[in-house]
Amino acid sequence: MTRYAVDKLVLTPDDIDLARSPLAGHLDCETYVLGAFNPGLTRLPNGNLLIMVRVAEALRKPIHDGYVHAIRWEAVEGDGHYALDAWPLEHADTADPRKFTLRGGGWKIMALTSLSWLLPVELTPDGLERVAIHYDKAIAPQNSLQCYGVEDARISRVGDRWLMTTCSVSPERHSTTLYSSDNGLDWRFEDIVLDHQNKDMLIFEGLIDGHYWAQTRPLGDLYFAYPPGSEWRAGPSINLAHSPDALFWKPSARPGIRPHAATVATARMGGGTPPVLTDKGWLTLWHGVEPHEIVGIYRTYWSILGRDDPTNVLHTEHTPLLEANPDLTKPLEDQMYLRDVVFTTGIADGGDHYVVASGEADLACRITHIPKSVFGLG
Repeated sequence: MTRYAVDKLVLTPDDIDLARSPLAGHLDCETYVLGAFNPGLTRLPNGNLLIMVRVAEALRKPIHDGYVHAIRWEAVEGDGHYALDAWPLEHADTADPRKFTLRGGGWKIMALTSLSWLLPVELTPDGLERVAIHYDKAIAPQNSLQCYGVEDARISRVGDRWLMTTCSVSPERHSTTLYSSDNGLDWRFEDIVLDHQNKDMLIFEGLIDGHYWAQTRPLGDLYFAYPPGSEWRAGPSINLAHSPDALFWKPSARPGIRPHAATVATARMGGGTPPVLTDKGWLTLWHGVEPHEIVGIYRTYWSILGRDDPTNVLHTEHTPLLEANPDLTKPLEDQMYLRDVVFTTGIADGGDHYVVASGEADLACRITHIPKSVFGLG
C-alpha cells in the first residue's frame, strides 16, 4: 500500500502517558488521546530528529445529561487551570467526532471535544525510532488566545535560530502564533503573528534578499469566482508573505499556489512542510483535499518555487506524493475515527532522501523516506 521502502508509524495514541499531560489533575472526568499527530519536524544539534506532536486530549464522554462538553483553559490569578463548558445538546450538531457546531446566531460557531497541546519527541537521526519523550518541555495554552488549544506545529531552522508556528484556538480568534528556540528543544512564546483563520503558516528555511518569507493560508466563507474557462478554481489557496524579523508580516501582492480547475482532488489546499532550498528552487510539500463526506480526502503534493522569487511557481506535480496508508493504521483499527487523511507537516534532509513527517488519519505520526530523485534532485 506504499510506494516507498521506508514508511512507518513512529508514535500512536497508546504511546502517550496522560499522567504526564498538562491537563493531568485538572479535570474530574476521564480523558483519552484522540490523536497524536501532525508533527512538526526538525534536526537537533546532536543529529537526532525532533517531532513536535499535536496531542488531542479528548473527553471520554463529551455528551451526558443532555449536554455536550468542551475543555477550556482559563487564567486564574496569574496562573491557569482547565475547566469544562456545557452546551445544551439540542443546540449542537455532533456529527463530527472532533468538534461540534452550535446552531443559531447567524455565524458558523464551533467548539472542540478535545484540547490540543504539543509534545516534543526525540527520534534517531533517520526518524524511525524514539529516543525520548520530553514531557517536561510540552507546550500548552498560556493565555486567553490559546484557551481551546495549541495545534499543528511547523518548525523551520533559519540560520542558528529555530522558528515554530502554531495554530492557537480561542473564541477571540483562530490565529497563528510564533515560538522560537536556540536549540530546537526549549521553546519560548514570541507573539501572535497572523490573525483570525490564517492557518498553515510555513516559514522558509532561509532568507531571500535579507527577508524572512512564509506561506500562509487565509480561510473564509466567501471567495470570488475566476472567469469562465480559467485554469484556476476559486477557494482556499497558498499565499505568501515576507517579514524583516519574522514577527511583522506583509502579504505578497502576487498569488502563490492555487487550486486548478481541472481537478477536484485539490479543490481545497494548504501548506504542508516549510519550503527547503534545493538546486532547482524551493521545494514545498502541501496538502490537497478532495471533497468527500464530512472531512474529505487529504493527499500530499509538491511544487518547486523560484529561488529569488517564490511567487514564481516553477513546477507543480499533480500526482499525489503521499496518500493515506490503511496498512499502517490496521493495528489501530479500534481507535480509527477518520479515513483517507494524510497531513504532511515536516521535512528534513536525510542525504539521498528526505525524511518526511505526516499525521496519519488524525491519529498517529508517520515517517516516510522519500528519495530525492522523486523530485528530480540528485
